[in-house]
Amino acid sequence: MRTISTFEAKNKLSEVIALAERGEPQIITKNGKETAVVISYREFQRLTTQKIPLVDFLLDNPFRKHAIEMEFERQKDLPRPTLNFEETDDE
Repeated sequence: MRTISTFEAKNKLSEVIALAERGEPQIITKNGKETAVVISYREFQRLTTQKIPLVDFLLDNPFRKHAIEMEFERQKDLPRPTLNFEETDDE
């Protein structure tokens, strides 16, 4: 991994992109502090694509580990009126 300053990155942007595209991440510093990393788009996709099955994701739910018993009670009040979306002869 190569570390370069913002100034150098601006002057050599094509080279920075080419190296990142070849699989060499480029760390960019601003005022001596690491600020950003240039990586290839393929590497970005790999890092941001979640590859676990939905079932595993749901089973790994943190609330599942603290099994909270919840009781749901149906309300006994009258149902809401239904809306009639059929066309009328008034139009």
